[in-house]
Amino acid sequence: MRARGGGWTRRNVTALLAAAVALSVPVGCSEDSPQTHGPGGTAGSGHDRDSPRKGPGASIHPDKAPKVIRLIGDGSTSDTGPQPHQPKAEPLAPGEKPPQFVVFSWDGAGQDKQKLFSHFRAVGKKYGATMTYFLSGVYLLPAEKRYLYDPPEHRRGASSIGFNDVEGIRATVGQLRGAWLDGNEIGTHFNGHFCGRRRGVGTWSAREWISEIQQAESFVENWRTNAGLEHEKPLPFDYDKELVGGRAPCLQGQKNLIRAAAKLGWRYDASSPGGLQIWPRKIHGIWDFPLQQIPVPGRAFETLSMDYNFLANKPRKEKGKRPKRSTWGRPMRDGMLAAFDRAYEGNRAPLFIGNHFESWNGGTYMRAVEDVIKKVCSRQGVRCVSFKQLADWLDAQNPRVLEKLRVLDVGTRPPGGWKGYLAAEPWRTSARETAHERTSGHHTRTAKRERE
Repeated sequence: MRARGGGWTRRNVTALLAAAVALSVPVGCSEDSPQTHGPGGTAGSGHDRDSPRKGPGASIHPDKAPKVIRLIGDGSTSDTGPQPHQPKAEPLAPGEKPPQFVVFSWDGAGQDKQKLFSHFRAVGKKYGATMTYFLSGVYLLPAEKRYLYDPPEHRRGASSIGFNDVEGIRATVGQLRGAWLDGNEIGTHFNGHFCGRRRGVGTWSAREWISEIQQAESFVENWRTNAGLEHEKPLPFDYDKELVGGRAPCLQGQKNLIRAAAKLGWRYDASSPGGLQIWPRKIHGIWDFPLQQIPVPGRAFETLSMDYNFLANKPRKEKGKRPKRSTWGRPMRDGMLAAFDRAYEGNRAPLFIGNHFESWNGGTYMRAVEDVIKKVCSRQGVRCVSFKQLADWLDAQNPRVLEKLRVLDVGTRPPGGWKGYLAAEPWRTSARETAHERTSGHHTRTAKRERE
């Protein structure tokens, strides 16, 4: 298989695969995660609304696709031209302070009765935030077609997160369509969500990862046929071109996944089992965007920047009593805001925040992340972007500028200020360790690692 620009693309291979696997529900990513809701799950506090985008980049109606459409395959996807609302990536001027990037991402993105996908689309538009939605391919496959999925190391038709029903597929496709037209990224969370040491994704070879990715693409490219929804509108993007990154289940298997991603021409991976708040680097030509160690207020350790980790580290009892469950999201909100502040006032490293469309503990973590979006995305110099948009900006920079940014440790301001630090004079860092090199092998104490 050749990378993009070669004689043939992934579609030539994925077209050979039948297609489909769907969502049982947007689920929490854990081998031992709490009960999750399927397409018939309980309703959450989210609500379905498509308010117009406010502020810079105000757009056409989010579900009004461009007029020129080229259908692909069975018409499940289409080529409608360049994606709307994409910022132009510009290199920093000499002495210019870098923007403070914040990336909000969602694992297993799907629309169920909680309607959290549609709710956070509206939140993003309200506060000028574009995001990355990692779609689980099986969320577009009805349960009766589950045998179209042939997962590595598992029996055909198996999935740890189940499959979807036709109405769930219809609803999810509607949100994917609108999200892309809003300017958001549609990445992948792959398919069956197999974790653990026995046949989990962490044991897969690069070849098996390629098979998993090809099937995820096939399910997106054939949802109309597989779900019997031939009269529904197509997705307004070519997924073979759109898909440039993902996050692995349980943050496992990145070593071989990145090898597969490089062969497929991907641009980034967000599957690292943990990183620090420093400027990112590439592995095998792929940007490595890890969840990061961030403060846990009132505790002596840090944890990964994802809702599940704060769920796992619920507040301690005070005077023999644990705080009300409705308040359990406050440490997550305050920890993420503290992480933002130390980057914003320090090294300006991008902040990566991961989430799931789940109403764990009464939706307290969803309220927490919404508060964070509200508070940070309107700040001066802040850009709330997708992973793809961040990769665009990084690739537009002078490599020497990025090299110098990577020297800065967590929360560390540049000596002498940004104007002097990123001045036009040539610089060398070969004699200086980057922050990555100084912190390799360093692990901040955590209560529990991400088990997504």
